[in-house]
Amino acid sequence: MAKRVGVDKWLFGTVLLLVLFGLVMVFSASAVISQSEWGSPYRYVSKQAGFALGGMVMLFVLMRVDYRRYNSYPVVAAAVAVTTMLLLAVFAMHSVNGAHRWIGSGGMSLQPSEIAKPVLVLFLAYFLQTRIHTMDDWKGTIAKAALPPLIFIGLILKEPDLGTALVCAAVTMAMLYLAGMQLKWFGLAALASSPVMYYMLWMVPFRRARMEIFFHPEMDPLGKGFHTMQSLIAVGTGGVFGRGLMEGVQKLFYLPESHTDFIFANICEELGLLGALALVGLFCIFGYRGLRAAFLSTDPFARFLAFGLTSAVLIQAFFNMSVAIALVPTKGITLPFISFGGTSLFFTLSAMGVLLNITREID
Repeated sequence: MAKRVGVDKWLFGTVLLLVLFGLVMVFSASAVISQSEWGSPYRYVSKQAGFALGGMVMLFVLMRVDYRRYNSYPVVAAAVAVTTMLLLAVFAMHSVNGAHRWIGSGGMSLQPSEIAKPVLVLFLAYFLQTRIHTMDDWKGTIAKAALPPLIFIGLILKEPDLGTALVCAAVTMAMLYLAGMQLKWFGLAALASSPVMYYMLWMVPFRRARMEIFFHPEMDPLGKGFHTMQSLIAVGTGGVFGRGLMEGVQKLFYLPESHTDFIFANICEELGLLGALALVGLFCIFGYRGLRAAFLSTDPFARFLAFGLTSAVLIQAFFNMSVAIALVPTKGITLPFISFGGTSLFFTLSAMGVLLNITREID
């Protein structure tokens, strides 16, 4: 196949639009909170802009690095080992709101679980590229493919961060399905993981409260159902056209985490149904171009890598939006490219550089 002159311009343009849109919405959602906490409305958006700039630099760099360079055992083994050590290192840090998710303190911090997602995709792409004809081999293929993801997921659950762990699990299952794993193995995996899910959802008090109130948050609007109710109020009051950019009310200390986990609710309130659909449309374009690169690639490693990187963004976006409109119980998970979060934005953009490099060889 002839080598393309440039990368997929549709994919690049969509990523750029998502990042710019995210910066605008982070400022809109955080200005008042930032003024209250730091004495300046620009604290959060300036930090986000810095990570966006750094991420775009990495995107341009990795966009020019041949993706085949990552297709080697030393690279993959080193990535998995370093990520595992970082996921372990968080437990040596002081907890924040009862969770060990960050390395660092003060103005700079690193969230290893955000690194785990692209590294998990890299490992599976490397391992599965030569195993597509042995996906019925439990010991030789499936167990070995599942081991690093299970280690990552277990450590992320321990932090605890159920949302990111579920994203990692979903990406792993999607890539194994693409490789040809039979449905019976998915059923056995679901059966084996059910005790863990039961414990995480029903034996952890705050998650049990979320599950119990999920279908009727109005029964405890100032307690267990507070997050859901405030998010639904934001979504509902936006109507078709929204209140207008910067005119949202729920972000004024009503809607928790309006610039991170619940930024989609703020978008719905300020830009309405049309704004929300425009954002969903951008993610659909992103998904189409990313999956197109995966399925048109003749290189198995590139196919798995492009599929995994695209799926990770789409699955996380789906979870975040579903939480905002109460399709799933509340969980802490950011909206890719949009929510405030330096580690997430930087490494997501870096992963997009790899994806864009793959598109160079797609007609």
